[in-house]
Amino acid sequence: QVRLVESGGGLVQAGGSLRLSCGASGHTLSTYAMGWFRQAPGKERQFVAAINRSGGTTYYTDSVKGRFTISRDKNKNTVYLQMISLKPEDTAVYYCALRLGEEAKVDHFEYVYWGQGTQVTVSS
Repeated sequence: QVRLVESGGGLVQAGGSLRLSCGASGHTLSTYAMGWFRQAPGKERQFVAAINRSGGTTYYTDSVKGRFTISRDKNKNTVYLQMISLKPEDTAVYYCALRLGEEAKVDHFEYVYWGQGTQVTVSS
C-alpha cells in the first residue's frame, strides 16, 4: 500500500504562486509515473499535469501550460507542482496520484494510488 501525502496548498491572491509537494511514506516514488489532478466544487476531477518515471516527459492540460511546472526530486522522494500566475479558476482541491508504470498518462483511471488532497484557493 502506497500512502501519498500532499502539502503546500493555501489561500493566495490572483497572480500569486504556490508550490505543491507530494511525498510517500515507506515507498519510493522514483519507479513510477506521477500525476496531479484537481477537483473544484460541483465539477469532475480534472487532469492537471503528469511526469514520467525519468522526469524527461511531462504533460499539462491546456489551461495551465506556461504557468504550472511538474517536477520530481528522486533524492527527496517528492513530486512538485509549481504554480505561478494563479487565477481564481485554479481554485480546487489538488490531488497527486501514482501510476504503476513508467509512462505519464492523462486519464485518472490510469492512476492507482491517490493522496488525500490539498486545497488551493485563489482570490480575485
